[in-house]
Amino acid sequence: MTTKPDENSGILLQGHIKIWDPVSQEVIVNKRNAIHYENMSIALAQSLANEGIGTIYQMSFGNGGTAVDPTGIITYLTPNTTGSNSSLYNETYTKVVNDRSTNNVDPTRNKIDVRHVTGTNYTDILVTCLLDYGEPNNQEAFDNTTYLDGEYVFDELGLRAYNPTGTGKLLTHVIFHPVQKSLNRLIQIDYTVRVQSLTGFNGA
Repeated sequence: MTTKPDENSGILLQGHIKIWDPVSQEVIVNKRNAIHYENMSIALAQSLANEGIGTIYQMSFGNGGTAVDPTGIITYLTPNTTGSNSSLYNETYTKVVNDRSTNNVDPTRNKIDVRHVTGTNYTDILVTCLLDYGEPNNQEAFDNTTYLDGEYVFDELGLRAYNPTGTGKLLTHVIFHPVQKSLNRLIQIDYTVRVQSLTGFNGA
C-alpha cells in the first residue's frame, strides 16, 4: 500500500513583543503581533533558496498607529498585513538588528537568536533591540511629554526583511499604546517570532 504525502500539513507563524526598561525592569508592552503572511512567505522562500535576501534585518518604529482624543481615549488602527508594499503608518526610526550585518553598530545588544528544543515542532526566532539613552537623535530629555504624536512617541513597530537595493518588505506589524523614548530611559524590545509545524500541532 502506497502512503500519500501529507499535503494538509503546514506552517503556523506567531509573533509576540515585550517592550521593557532593562534598568527598572518595568514591562511597558506585552502583547502578540500581526504577521504579514504574503511578505513572510516571500522572505521564507528567498531565505531557503539562499538568494541573499529575505532574512530579518531591521526593526522599524513609528508614531501613526493610534489616535488619541482630547479626553485621552486611544483608538488603535488595524495592523498593515496586506499588500506586498505595506509599511508602518508613519515610520520615524529604524534600526538594524541582524547581528551578522556590518551595518549593526551594536551586535551584542541588537541581535537575532534561534531557539529550539529537541523533540518539539516549533522554533523561536528572538529578535532583541535596545534603544540606548542617546538614541534616537533629537529626542526629548524626559519621558513626560503631553504630545502623544511626537516623533519618538512610538505606538507601532515591525520587522523588515533584508533588501540591499531598498527598503525591505514588512514582515510583522504591531500596534500598542504610545510609549515615549527619551534621553532618561533605556527601552529594550524582545520580539519573538514562532515558526511551528501544523503536523502534530498542539497549540503550545
